[in-house]
Amino acid sequence: MKNDRIHVTARCPIRTTLEMVGGKWKLLILRQLYGGPLRLSALRSTIPDISEKMLIQELKILVENRLVHRENFGEVPPRVAYSLTDRGELVKPLIEEMIAFAERYERT
Repeated sequence: MKNDRIHVTARCPIRTTLEMVGGKWKLLILRQLYGGPLRLSALRSTIPDISEKMLIQELKILVENRLVHRENFGEVPPRVAYSLTDRGELVKPLIEEMIAFAERYERT
């Protein structure tokens, strides 16, 4: 890891990352999609503290950022599933490192 300081601009790497996955819920949603596609109700049941409105809002942002794919099956009643895109897969090492950091932090 470099110890060089980064030039903080509107498009610096840290700001870009936080813009894509920052906030209370996005990383948790992405982590829950590791195992494959999930419907909204199944996804919500894996994150009990999130409201349905907030989950839908965060999923919309993740879809817009091309980290999550939304598949609409065109059925009545509506059936929709969410899954990680190739770009979403790029977040996995970040999440794993965050988990490792938290585990190390808790031990100290």
